[in-house]
Amino acid sequence: AGAGARKERPKVRDPPARLEKARQRSAQQELKQRQRAEIYALNRVMTELEQQQFDSFCKQMQGGGE
Repeated sequence: AGAGARKERPKVRDPPARLEKARQRSAQQELKQRQRAEIYALNRVMTELEQQQFDSFCKQMQGGGE
């Protein structure tokens, strides 16, 4: 599947519609995987941020209560 494979097409019998569908399917899978990775990363960041805010809130409550 190099650059030269585009010039000489060995699979002439294969209909281009099926090829296009397969390419779209793999592209959608890539998109899903990337979105999932982004969601996981965002979730991790938000969890850390929430923990930091909770810690500072606890410190404020401890400091202000006495």
